Amino acid sequence: MERKEQQKKLIQKLMREPSFVPMKEKELAVLLQVKKEDRDALKEALNELLGEGKIQLSKRGRYSLPEEQITPITGIYRASSRGYGFAEVEGEPEDYYIREENSLNAFHGDRVELRLTGSVSGPKKEAVVVKILERAQTTIVGTFEKAGNRYGFVIPDNPKIFRDIFIPLERSLNAADGQKVVCEILEYGSERRSPDGRIIELLGYLHEPGVDILSVIKSFALPVDFPDKAVKQAEKVPQTVSEGELSGRVDFRDTLMVTIDGEDAKDLDDAVSLRMEGENYILGVHIADVSHYVKEGSALDKEALKRGTSVYLVDRVLPMLPTPLSNGICSLNEAQDRLTLSCVMTIDPKGNIIDHEIVESVIRTNRRMTYQTVNEILKSAGDGDEAFTREYGPIVPMLHRMDELAQLLRAGRRRRGSIDFELPETKIELNESGRPVAVRPYERNSATKLIEDFMLAANETVAEHYFWLKLPFVYRVHGEPDPDKMRALQTFIRHFGYGLHLRGGEVHPGELQKLLAGIADTDEEGLISRLTLRSMQKAKYAPECSGHFGLACRYYCHFTSPIRRYPDLQIHRIIKEDLHGRLNEERQAHYAGLLPEVCYTSSSRERTADEAEREIEKMKKAEYMLTRIGRVYEGVISSVTAWGLYVELPNTVEGLLHVSRLNGFYLYDAARYELREERTGRRFQLGERIKVLVSHVDMMTRTVEFSPAENG
Repeated sequence: MERKEQQKKLIQKLMREPSFVPMKEKELAVLLQVKKEDRDALKEALNELLGEGKIQLSKRGRYSLPEEQITPITGIYRASSRGYGFAEVEGEPEDYYIREENSLNAFHGDRVELRLTGSVSGPKKEAVVVKILERAQTTIVGTFEKAGNRYGFVIPDNPKIFRDIFIPLERSLNAADGQKVVCEILEYGSERRSPDGRIIELLGYLHEPGVDILSVIKSFALPVDFPDKAVKQAEKVPQTVSEGELSGRVDFRDTLMVTIDGEDAKDLDDAVSLRMEGENYILGVHIADVSHYVKEGSALDKEALKRGTSVYLVDRVLPMLPTPLSNGICSLNEAQDRLTLSCVMTIDPKGNIIDHEIVESVIRTNRRMTYQTVNEILKSAGDGDEAFTREYGPIVPMLHRMDELAQLLRAGRRRRGSIDFELPETKIELNESGRPVAVRPYERNSATKLIEDFMLAANETVAEHYFWLKLPFVYRVHGEPDPDKMRALQTFIRHFGYGLHLRGGEVHPGELQKLLAGIADTDEEGLISRLTLRSMQKAKYAPECSGHFGLACRYYCHFTSPIRRYPDLQIHRIIKEDLHGRLNEERQAHYAGLLPEVCYTSSSRERTADEAEREIEKMKKAEYMLTRIGRVYEGVISSVTAWGLYVELPNTVEGLLHVSRLNGFYLYDAARYELREERTGRRFQLGERIKVLVSHVDMMTRTVEFSPAENG
């Protein structure tokens, strides 16, 4: 009797698993590893569960839990331009495949409820959308097209929204044919009926300066203007530090320190100082005390959380905080008194952080340095150093010491297995009309690495400090890669002669670090680096400290950029309350309840900002190549598919060389990542250099197409 009850519990437990699909008795027996002689006992247990109403039996003879007992799976629907889509589920390593007919008319980004079907499409499990829980798209940006005298349609810019929006002319805001517009969705339609909407804003024609970028801003619902209450609060903040605000702060105004940022940066939220104490380095990382001015629950705070992050586009910045704060009193401008939170670390000659102190402080930076100038100083010697010393005085030897320390810190991270991706960013220059005049890789240099090393050290130190205090906190976490993706990466790099040591599909970050070191300065470096990055999980914010795989560290947070990242601002408040002894049980409970939503919102807004930045970059790259049709470039094959080759040019632009443009009949070999011509045996492989001619640019899809160069 006891054994039967245990079996009944086991059956119910199995059926509660999110991945369970209705099964026949024989399938259940195989899954539960029931021997043939025990099948009658299984049948009896199933019948008893049916009689008790704890499970149900379908007309096709499949057992499952009753509908009301099934725990729904919720996820985010990601549409493709081809109709089908995928659902991302928190905590699941793989997305679920959604056929077009099973999407329930979900739009890209919608939060949906799913049911697994038991079918598999390629490597992915299939699911169906059973309910739309929350719509991500309430407005759509697109082009208005008239369809007669009574109505028109908005053709969405986003190719992942492949349904046009029906607009009666009385709801068209008198939009002209071909104008870019913002459309509010009134009804989302069905499989047979188009969505219904009304135009709420006219953006202008695509050829007009700035309309293209404005269209992307609107399509991602990025906030541009601040609410009046937030603006008024920001305008009331004094632009100078008063004597009364210095009480209780450590005074670093006589300490030699600098800010080091890009030439165009105006929101300077970190300054660095360095002095020696015997053989030890005393590194100060001083961060703008934004929380002094932005109080929890204020209009400024609510808007900052809503934005989550500043967004850096090619022609503008959409700041998290209004200009009087981001570029004014919170920015650590040269020779100005500024309130800060400082993490002062004592580091031994081997690069180990042996002591630290976190304090409220006041600073006055000596010089506002740029990455370019600092890099030139670090590369200079002899007469060059003398010239810089005349200009910058004691800052020059301090920078050389900083570089020395940065290399020690970097070496320490390498030893533990931290992964450092040397991926060049893209620098796009626009003219006064917003047209791209230059596209080139923006390489990291000694100065950018120096600042990264110091910020990483401060972020780790602060995270570990608060982890051991067991206080509510916001951590930056990065999970271990999915074993299947690591095995696929292992297979891929084998074709280039590289290896990757895995244990059951799991990999130590040090193995990936060795791989990246091995491909340094090779033709395939960018390709393998990007593929490695894509094989890893995305970092996110969380109230639990589960470690950072990519940095190979147990404790990590974002402490250093409160002007442009909300999580940094949030943990500054916690730190200050702790420093003042105010984190009692009530306040800890307050933060414990608040932080999950802060982490979710911040991670979500970060992702949206990244997507918008990539979309605008893609658009401007396509526009740049539009004026270069007919030119020949040498690039590297960055991806091989059944329909052709993706080729990346030295300026970071990527385009498609369609298989139909290649001479001959080519077969796709997925195992070798290559196209092979059947008759001649000619092969095109990943990482191969190839000459291509720019043949076509589609500005609607923001894609570049290549043809083989005549002399290629």
